[in-house]
Amino acid sequence: MTIKTFVKQFIPKSLLSFYHLALAHLADFIYGSPSKKLIVIGVTGTNGKSTTVNLIAKILEEAGEKVALTSTVNFKVGDNDKLNDLKMTMPGRFFLQRLLKRAVDAGCKYAIIESSSEGILQHRQIGIRYDCMVFTNLTPEHLEAHGGFEHYKKAKLTYFKFSEQLPAKIINGKKISKSIIANSDDAYAIEFQKFNVDQIISYGKTNPATVAGTGLIADEKGISFGVDGVQFKLQLKGIFDFYNALAAISTVKAYGVDLETSKRALEKIPQVPGRMELIEEGQNFKVVVDYAYEPEEMRQVYKTISAWPQKNVIQVLGPSGGGRDKARISILGKMAGEFASIVFITTDDPYNDDPQKIGQEMFDGAARAGKIPNNNLFLELDRRAAISTALQKAGAGDLVLITGKGSDQTMAVKDDYIPWDDRQVAREELQKIVDKFPKSEYNQATLN
Repeated sequence: MTIKTFVKQFIPKSLLSFYHLALAHLADFIYGSPSKKLIVIGVTGTNGKSTTVNLIAKILEEAGEKVALTSTVNFKVGDNDKLNDLKMTMPGRFFLQRLLKRAVDAGCKYAIIESSSEGILQHRQIGIRYDCMVFTNLTPEHLEAHGGFEHYKKAKLTYFKFSEQLPAKIINGKKISKSIIANSDDAYAIEFQKFNVDQIISYGKTNPATVAGTGLIADEKGISFGVDGVQFKLQLKGIFDFYNALAAISTVKAYGVDLETSKRALEKIPQVPGRMELIEEGQNFKVVVDYAYEPEEMRQVYKTISAWPQKNVIQVLGPSGGGRDKARISILGKMAGEFASIVFITTDDPYNDDPQKIGQEMFDGAARAGKIPNNNLFLELDRRAAISTALQKAGAGDLVLITGKGSDQTMAVKDDYIPWDDRQVAREELQKIVDKFPKSEYNQATLN
């Protein structure tokens, strides 16, 4: 436990909240309120935020605009794009204001910010003058941090109320409209649209929507669908990317970008780092790295790859510690046990939790689903060793699924952040076996 964490235990929540609020105002003041000079788009929800942020940026760039963004995946100002190595979905107030100031200095017109519910708890939205809020979806997540689902939902709704109450901006003599973009197929969509803004654009497939996606087809090559007669054929692999793409198309529609421009931009994108990312090193089986670490995300991943041709699925996953929702640990284990042919439970981001203890919880969940320990279920706390063994067990036509970290650049162990990248580790381990076992056969005994 760090000194900072220790001290926080003895500070009243009200005083800690005031401290965070004061920091937010101070950061905004020091950097000269840069968000007043940018069109700021916030993206919030449980899943799909990072991908949606990046898709919006790509379309706006295709339209000739200069953009900045922050997401769990990456930070970008103009042409300067780097992976997020902070272990934070929504960075601290000084980082955000500094990035927005850099965006202004670089001549950016738009800033797209992945906006988390935990950011609300620390007043990170203060000083960020949102013009548009995008709602992706809502499922139970971060419940322990918020004290229940209703508090979690309220934190998300705070962004929309906050944006509604901000005065309209005038940039280059033009009034910037207030907008809400919402997923009409989500059960909570109506609550995110009950705000007094200039325009509300909905998107979806099942319920009536302003931007309606039709004819969705998904396979291992990507997804295709139509919007108002325009056919989109994306390289993005996840079925959930259908909704992410619709969210991006709807967002840029609010700023006058047409469907053909959205189509050109989206069809150029090979993948978003760590989101259903295929790792290719010449092996005769598929390797997919994905960020999914909570049940609904995992269901969508399973649904996506179920439509792909493969013999067997070998999954590597582990439980997150550090106060994450503990109830999902055994649920994720059970889900993996039901879906995958072989399951490797390993270390994810344990923080100060005991990797053995939380790993065993997930292991037990997979066992309850019928997996047999040391046959088709393994507990290997060394994540590299787990990935390596999983790859060695794969044969022609199989699929190795590595979930939980995506493009994360570190692993949080106790108070240390250890450099890590699942994608790079997978590549390194693949290179060791591709030449040696180019036609290795799957160990059928593990399926008995």
